[in-house]
Amino acid sequence: RAVGARLTPFACDPSDFVVCVELDSNDNNRRQPSNLPFHKGDRAGCPLSNQWCVVIDGKGHLLGRLASTVAKQLLNGQKIVVVRCEALNISGEFFRAKLKYHAYLRKMTRFNPTRGGPFHFRAPSRIFYKAVRGMIPHKTARGAAAMERLKVFEGVPPPYDKKKRVVVPQALRVLRLRPGRKYCTVGRLSHEVGWKYQDVVSRLEERRKVKSKAYYERKKAARRNLAKAEQGANVDSKTKSQLAQLGY
Repeated sequence: RAVGARLTPFACDPSDFVVCVELDSNDNNRRQPSNLPFHKGDRAGCPLSNQWCVVIDGKGHLLGRLASTVAKQLLNGQKIVVVRCEALNISGEFFRAKLKYHAYLRKMTRFNPTRGGPFHFRAPSRIFYKAVRGMIPHKTARGAAAMERLKVFEGVPPPYDKKKRVVVPQALRVLRLRPGRKYCTVGRLSHEVGWKYQDVVSRLEERRKVKSKAYYERKKAARRNLAKAEQGANVDSKTKSQLAQLGY
């Protein structure tokens, strides 16, 4: 479990939780959560919707475990956006995953594969989308409505680059996969089987991380200035007690 992290409900099911994290510019050091749950404040990722939307950072999650949690919450009515699908992990070595995908490519319709399917998705976002779809009765009205609540992306496109992103602890590789076990990324697998935009996504991500680092430095400076101002504030005891009663 994440040490010192406060868990907040993910949706109506109390057995599923996520931990709120704020990502720094390198997206490697995940700091402590803020004092507010992720659903407070802005409607993350759903500017045209009246319902709360959860933005999940897919980096470091196991593909199947994340898909099962997302599928359950979609059926419960939660709107979900999954970004950085190219950084999802698959347990097992890369060569094994590639053999499984090539076996999947051999499955096709006899009369006309371009019409009858199955359609073999190459993009990481579509691979994750199909994993979620397989866990949902998508041919029913309830399942089709659930799939409409899901959005998947490679990288972190606008406006989700300015939204708080969360993780699902029960699907994180570092918490579920034994140390030393082999794993691979969905982005590498997709690149090997025909996905053409790995370089484009990586270039856009580097550009986004530069902007994120500048914003993070400004945010830390503002917090330091606020802490200094609070320490140096000349407020009498009566005013302090009144502010404490009001929650300040």
